[in-house]
Amino acid sequence: MAYQATKTALRRLVSAGVVPGVSYALIDGDRVETGQFGQAALVPTVEPLTAGMTYDLASLTKVVGTLSVTLQLLATGRLRLTDPITTWLPAFGDSRVTIQHLLTHTSGITGYIPNRNQLNAAELTRALLGLHVGPTFNVKMVYADVNYIFMGWIIEAILGEPVQVAVQKRVLDPLGMTHSTFTPADSHACVPTAITPSRGLVRGVVHDPKGYVLQRRCGSAGLFSTVDDLVRFCQAYCRPERVAAVLPPTWLHRLVADWTPNGRAGRSLGWALTATQWPTPHRVLWHSGFTGTYLVIDPQTAQAMVFLTNRVHPVAPNLPYLDQRNAVIGTYLAEKATI
Repeated sequence: MAYQATKTALRRLVSAGVVPGVSYALIDGDRVETGQFGQAALVPTVEPLTAGMTYDLASLTKVVGTLSVTLQLLATGRLRLTDPITTWLPAFGDSRVTIQHLLTHTSGITGYIPNRNQLNAAELTRALLGLHVGPTFNVKMVYADVNYIFMGWIIEAILGEPVQVAVQKRVLDPLGMTHSTFTPADSHACVPTAITPSRGLVRGVVHDPKGYVLQRRCGSAGLFSTVDDLVRFCQAYCRPERVAAVLPPTWLHRLVADWTPNGRAGRSLGWALTATQWPTPHRVLWHSGFTGTYLVIDPQTAQAMVFLTNRVHPVAPNLPYLDQRNAVIGTYLAEKATI
């Protein structure tokens, strides 16, 4: 394995000051190369980035955790894509929205919640359930955390336990992701995220404001993990037959399809879709997290990339990162075809 262009692009993110540091893995079947560049923290003191550090995955929680449990429920018939979400969330009140709408971000659920970050969990729950369905319903993909917050509550209604508890028991533990957790025991083993006026330096506690309030009942954010654990997850995604009880193969193999209503929005269940031309034209799965994390998985070739940064440290949102992140993905997709 070489991936020299990809690793050069990763180093450039650090040397240009776009991110403090990068931890990565490049996966070709059972062959894996991992590494890290740069710093874990810049303030209040500079700390070197070392192997095995834990990252706040932010929205990767959606696909690693919440989607995985959802696919289990679909595979066992306890859930159907066509089910109205009001079956489990009657307080929402709009029966047009289905499980498939939540999973593909085509629910159209929208609305403004005043003083959202100052609400407690009960108040935020009521406010989210009070949102309305707007004009993008069923016609446009609009990425929104609320879809996977609702999905987490539906999982809780079916299984009788908070979504994060279900993810730990049904996904992380059986896959052997022993360093993945929603409640890190050692904050100093975690890479810090932003410094906020109300919370100071956020480290070892979920960065996402809604996740911070909802805690175990949040299906959109809150998971912490390491490069090695995410390698296990990506390899399982490429060979789901080995872990069929955790990642149902029939559903995993269908994820490279566009599941949006018009079939042209570049979105699967949970995952975003991109394309590669090697060895033949086909779709590739990817997803990102606000804190500066992403996964790219090509199930057809059993190749994947794990990319972890804390791009929001010490301040968010760090907009220059987004264009350069996409460029790195493009470099990786082009280069992996030559490996």
